[in-house]
Amino acid sequence: MTQLLEPPPALENGAPEPLCSGLHAIHRTDAFRYLEDAPPNSFHAVVTDPPYGLVEYTDGQLAKLRSGNGGVWRMPPALDGYRRRPVPRFTVLSDADKERLRCFFDRLARALFRVLTPGAHVFIAANPLVSYLVYEPFISGGFEKRGEVIRAVTTLRGGDRPKNAHDEFAGVTVIPRSAWEPWGLFRKPIEGRVQDNLRKWKTGALRRPSPSSPFRDLIPSSPTPARERAIAPHPSLKPQRFMRQVAHAALPLGEGVILDPFMGAGSTIAAADALGLSSVGLEINEEFFAMAEQAIPELSALRV
Repeated sequence: MTQLLEPPPALENGAPEPLCSGLHAIHRTDAFRYLEDAPPNSFHAVVTDPPYGLVEYTDGQLAKLRSGNGGVWRMPPALDGYRRRPVPRFTVLSDADKERLRCFFDRLARALFRVLTPGAHVFIAANPLVSYLVYEPFISGGFEKRGEVIRAVTTLRGGDRPKNAHDEFAGVTVIPRSAWEPWGLFRKPIEGRVQDNLRKWKTGALRRPSPSSPFRDLIPSSPTPARERAIAPHPSLKPQRFMRQVAHAALPLGEGVILDPFMGAGSTIAAADALGLSSVGLEINEEFFAMAEQAIPELSALRV
């Protein structure tokens, strides 16, 4: 039986009051400031697709995304006959950008470690090119690496021929065409045995999809369906079918609160709602927050 969520008190940093609806509460606020004020052992899992938000989600880069021209979002208009959606090009990150990214995740890992219960799992979306900048800070921050969840999805990222030399090097691919997305899986150390931690904190393990089947680290997926993108046109929206499997696994007994500190359009929160699980979403961007406010009930109501 999942618990109903009581929204936490308003922050003393000028943030708007949280918007609460049944099982979830969403806040338009800076995640780090929120986590500084949250009490220890507040949350039982984290499921998040972070912004890698030091470059691509700055105001300037978002303006280039909307205009469809320039920045890290610049991509050829088509590949093998398919029109492509803009995605961040992590190959353009400088050494300084990468160090800032590593420091960002170092700060995040330490902030999450304090507010999570012992045994709480963190599912964090990454990219094959930058995942090492995520994983090392979480391990240094005290988390145990428990593996990776592989979202097996063929996207339109990669597979390009050399820029401005497509015909000359027609048989060449600069970077592999992506067919998977890694999600780092980490756990805050448990207290005693797993069974002891489950009894005390309701955490420490992963929930099975069914009694006869364990949760697996390879999840066949597809690109986010057009009907979901129509509801929430966020550039990094993940499909509900995948998100619901992860959210289900995150709370082993179906009890506790899932946190998404970088909510975006609210796919994690919608997945939790669809499963009857409590959740809290944080988002600093005003446009994405408004999008999530409208999209969460519609996404959660979808049959997938």
